Amino acid sequence: MERYDGLELSPRRVEYVKYMAEMGKSLKVSDIAARFSIDPSTVTKTLHELEGMGLIVHEPYRGARLSPFGARYSEFLLRRHRILGLILSHYGLSEDEACREASRFESYVSRYAINKMCRAMGHPTTGICGEITHDEHCRGPAGNYGTVPKVHQKQERNQGQRT
Repeated sequence: MERYDGLELSPRRVEYVKYMAEMGKSLKVSDIAARFSIDPSTVTKTLHELEGMGLIVHEPYRGARLSPFGARYSEFLLRRHRILGLILSHYGLSEDEACREASRFESYVSRYAINKMCRAMGHPTTGICGEITHDEHCRGPAGNYGTVPKVHQKQERNQGQRT
């Protein structure tokens, strides 16, 4: 799964991987079960699936942590969440609302779309939920950090060129 488009995981699995990345340490099944208010057996099953995808290393009775690939993938998941949250906040949602709403649909937004949005926003470095990192597929000149350009700017430029 080294190549990915960002659509490989269900919303719940996305939340597991993001949580593990945010905690930055090995987590026990009971920690994850408590965080998501679900049965430990469900957590164990999901961890086994994530391990099969190469995203985590799970040692029964010791805990689970992100694999090196899982750490890279989690950077994308956090970046996607933060870019979507930033966009939603520019359309009037509070920080909490934007974060919550981004979590509802983020697993359906591809890496390709996120890279396009990021470029259109001028590669922001800070979102409402934290720092936005950029991967090798979405690099470019700095500019408009933390802002979303106005949609009508292109139309204004085109109108100015008319004779």
